[in-house]
Amino acid sequence: MMVCEYKPGLEGIPAAQSSISYVDGQKGILEYRGIRIEELAEKSTFLETAYLLIWGELPSNEELKAFEHEVRYHRRIKYRIRDMMKCFPESGHPMDALQASAAALGLFYSLRDLHNPAYIRDSVVRLIATIPTMVAAFQLMRKGNDPIRPRDDLDYSANFLYMLDEKEPDPLMARIFDICLILQVEHTMNASTFSARVTASTLTDPYAVVASAVGTLGGPLHGGANEEVIQMLEKIGSVENVRPYIEHCLQTKSKIMGFGHRVYKVKDPRAIILQGLAEQLFDKFGYDKFYDIAQEMERVVEEKLGSKGIYPNIDFYSGLVYRKMGIPTDLFTPIFAIARVAGWLAHWKEQLAENRIFRPTQVYNGRHEVTYTPIDQR
Repeated sequence: MMVCEYKPGLEGIPAAQSSISYVDGQKGILEYRGIRIEELAEKSTFLETAYLLIWGELPSNEELKAFEHEVRYHRRIKYRIRDMMKCFPESGHPMDALQASAAALGLFYSLRDLHNPAYIRDSVVRLIATIPTMVAAFQLMRKGNDPIRPRDDLDYSANFLYMLDEKEPDPLMARIFDICLILQVEHTMNASTFSARVTASTLTDPYAVVASAVGTLGGPLHGGANEEVIQMLEKIGSVENVRPYIEHCLQTKSKIMGFGHRVYKVKDPRAIILQGLAEQLFDKFGYDKFYDIAQEMERVVEEKLGSKGIYPNIDFYSGLVYRKMGIPTDLFTPIFAIARVAGWLAHWKEQLAENRIFRPTQVYNGRHEVTYTPIDQR
């Protein structure tokens, strides 16, 4: 019997063939369907990028308008899901609320017609449209308030920001938020995407696929890291405390949140774009002292760990951007999910095209030939 080499975390082991996105971690390149992330952030919109990822090509003007129209008019959620969400504990994390709500959505659309293009499109539209509504609704309901109805006259990102506080957002803020979604929508075979593909390979419905991926994204080593970056900056408190904090982390071998990436050995290209977006927000809406702390952290970490390829990742600056927008810290990861749903659905659709259920092996390191001991002798 051949013994397979064990790689913790499946590091470096291909789990699928995919044409959705590409990363060169040595050069800091990220492409969606061959298009550089810098170009999409400058020229595209989130929904156009979502269409590109899911259907493989940039849409025509008519195709994009039709997709935007469908998403716009599917934003409302079933009143029974709203009633269910009202029963969630106020202390619950929004990611847990989102996972439960996404799974519950599948109860209303239980047909699994996975070979029907119309079913696939309807599912894509419904999930992309309603996930932001669920996030915003729970944010208000946990404060004892009724959720705010979506506005059909607002685009995707502006509508989400509006649903948080019933104030129409500044156009620059809405555009920057839309770019943030573009940056977070897809990133090859990360943990949540792998979870989505494993779930998809069983031929379950797309709502279960998204719910499983949401649960994976919520961990602090994945999407939850951006929340911990803000908590870290608050703990450091001042520029003067940065170096002692980092030196303590190195001495105790503690993780420095927002730094390092399994793939990138240079500064994450998404972090570079996000840093520029943060500066745009500060220029228009006022400075944030945490940005000075963040810049000093980047300098010290590069000095100490740059030779090991440890630089800021997407989580380091995304929290600063969302914080300046007035978004609560525990909504950072649900916003990540709002974006990443489109990436998960692209992988769901790709998995269905040539599906084979995932069934990895294991390296057994337990005992053999153990004799059963009767209970009265234990």
